[in-house]
Amino acid sequence: MFSEAGSQHFHDLVPNDAVLERVTHGHIFTEGPVWNAREGVLYFVDIIGDTIWKWTPGVGESVFLRPSGKANGMTYDRAGRLVVAGWTSRNVWRMDHDGVIVPLAMEYRGQKLNTPNDLVVKSDKNIYFTDATGGLVIVGMEVDDIQQYRESAAVFKLEPGTGELTLLTNEIPGCNGLVFSPDESILYVNDTGGRYIQAYDVRADGTLTNSRRFCNVIGDQPGNPDGMKVDVSGHVYCTGPGGVHVFDPSGAYLGRILVPEPCSNMAWGDADWQTLYITARSSVFRIRLSTVGIAV
Repeated sequence: MFSEAGSQHFHDLVPNDAVLERVTHGHIFTEGPVWNAREGVLYFVDIIGDTIWKWTPGVGESVFLRPSGKANGMTYDRAGRLVVAGWTSRNVWRMDHDGVIVPLAMEYRGQKLNTPNDLVVKSDKNIYFTDATGGLVIVGMEVDDIQQYRESAAVFKLEPGTGELTLLTNEIPGCNGLVFSPDESILYVNDTGGRYIQAYDVRADGTLTNSRRFCNVIGDQPGNPDGMKVDVSGHVYCTGPGGVHVFDPSGAYLGRILVPEPCSNMAWGDADWQTLYITARSSVFRIRLSTVGIAV
């Protein structure tokens, strides 16, 4: 069994006979998966291995970028350019189509960012990212400069055209994964240490209001809230103890996709966006679902 239902509705999303397949193995700490629809390939990072990898179905993996500044979360902007949370480079950067790397954000009000963790691009082209402190203290991931200049972790909005940063909230000390609801009216942000997901309404100007607890992500097995995704119906998928936890739009727990290694993140992929690719320590797994993910 590769799943565990907590609700009858769970198997409407995750088929009872769905198979979890390992597509690559032998890394140190995989993270940041993102599907490139133009190329039909998956990009993911090995943070401790300081590498961005490219995995091609039927071919295998190859090094895309090394060193990577111990890149963490990745996505694409509205122009199809790779956007990266630079964990130990302490910035958010973009790779243009010609391969040139363009730093987008390095500091806030004259103070160096901590260690940008994960990010998502809204339809208005603005980039939302979490800036926690994990890269300053986690063995094997630490930056060259471990001085913490900003007092707290934070969620930021970055306007890539101007470089303007807006601090949206600093109430989540272990802020990590973040994702919008399908209509972008809600932003979900999780707390790794606190094991919960917080929800916010998104105002017209992109700022946040109505902070509330969406759900707790609990269990006795190894694993914590880290990466998150949503499907087209608004179900929330979050890494957690024992695998990927699935919640309905009200925050009710539906079940888990069971993964044999602690999970870090996930990405929708394949031509129909119905395959969930899951990064989990030394491996990347995939599983075919009955629902459709939000296309990148």
